[in-house]
Amino acid sequence: MTHRLTQRVRAFDRLHPLLWDILLTGFFVTAAFGDFLSGGWRNIDANPDVPPTWLLTMLTLGFSVPLLWRRTRPVTVLLVMLPLALTNAWTGADLQASLTLLVVTYNIAVHTRLRTLLWSYALILVPITVDSFRYPAEQGADQTFFPQATRLAMVAIVGISYRTRQEYLASLVERARQLEVERDQQAQLATAAERARIAREMHDIIGHNLSVITSLADGGSYAAARNPERAAQALTAIGTTSRQALGELRRLLDVLRADPPGIEMAPQPSLIDLDHLIDGVRSAGLPVRTTLHGHATALPPGRQLTVYRVIQEALTNTLKHGGPDATSTVVVSYADGGAVTATVTDTGRGSTDHDATATAAGTGTGGRGLTGMRERTALYGGTLESGPLPDHGWRVHLHLPEEPPQ
Repeated sequence: MTHRLTQRVRAFDRLHPLLWDILLTGFFVTAAFGDFLSGGWRNIDANPDVPPTWLLTMLTLGFSVPLLWRRTRPVTVLLVMLPLALTNAWTGADLQASLTLLVVTYNIAVHTRLRTLLWSYALILVPITVDSFRYPAEQGADQTFFPQATRLAMVAIVGISYRTRQEYLASLVERARQLEVERDQQAQLATAAERARIAREMHDIIGHNLSVITSLADGGSYAAARNPERAAQALTAIGTTSRQALGELRRLLDVLRADPPGIEMAPQPSLIDLDHLIDGVRSAGLPVRTTLHGHATALPPGRQLTVYRVIQEALTNTLKHGGPDATSTVVVSYADGGAVTATVTDTGRGSTDHDATATAAGTGTGGRGLTGMRERTALYGGTLESGPLPDHGWRVHLHLPEEPPQ
């Protein structure tokens, strides 16, 4: 019950700080004047001089009204009250309203630095010292110097403890906010990376198959009038390649669904599938000669996929830009430790169309294939070189270094 009431008071204070300050200041003004009018301030009987009423009224207002600014300007409030506290001690009035200095001390501890609190504490000890030593015989046991100084120190310690707790809670809130921002940023980065990966996969899968289909369709159209049998073979190859591309596209789109219903998970292509890839390119009309050195059995699947996609993209570009009389050569060399080198050259029309593709990839206006090859290569710390040959044709050279030791 008490905790719930405290929470409500704090919530009211956060929503209406000025109204709360006015209410609290009104309470202290009422209490101070109640003590003054009832005569309770006369607790030093041996003092023959009774302070005038105007002075007592001024002291009462001076100790209570400035509390309205105790949170926004606590040091200023202290400096205003300090002369009044000295007057209160020197005249022997000893108004109970002077206890509001404890409230000011608490707010200085909460809202200012420790250095400010220390010199403020020293200043408040001055009227306490005057009060204790000017009328030593009249002081009660609870009004001597050390009990008052100790009480003041305890109030300061309570204020420091509250400020420390508030700063700790604020740091937790800020840390939670930073973690939330970092989480959102990580999600955005992951989304962007996944989009790039999906775009790269769709380009490699669909782009290659469409290039093969286009070449087969062009060849079939040319052969239709002269060799119907070759035209029929081209149409059959087009149907096979189209169904294969459609199946791969469906699998890729099924993975993107939130609740994939029994996805048929096909493995990613590896270097074992190179023969099938090259046969498809050959059926599209591009002569390809292959040379292999070493064995790819110990190569991790990720590296195999990178080599496969780079070779696939290089052959696809030759189909697109190499021209009708182009030929291609693929040389793959495997070494110990996972190192692999792949070189794809062609004898196409030269650098005109390839240069356009490479330039677009470098400027970000297109050329997704070359960009995808470089991104895949960078994942394994490899290098990719792509450029025209001295006479004519194009060369793509991939090198993946040895895997770092685990």
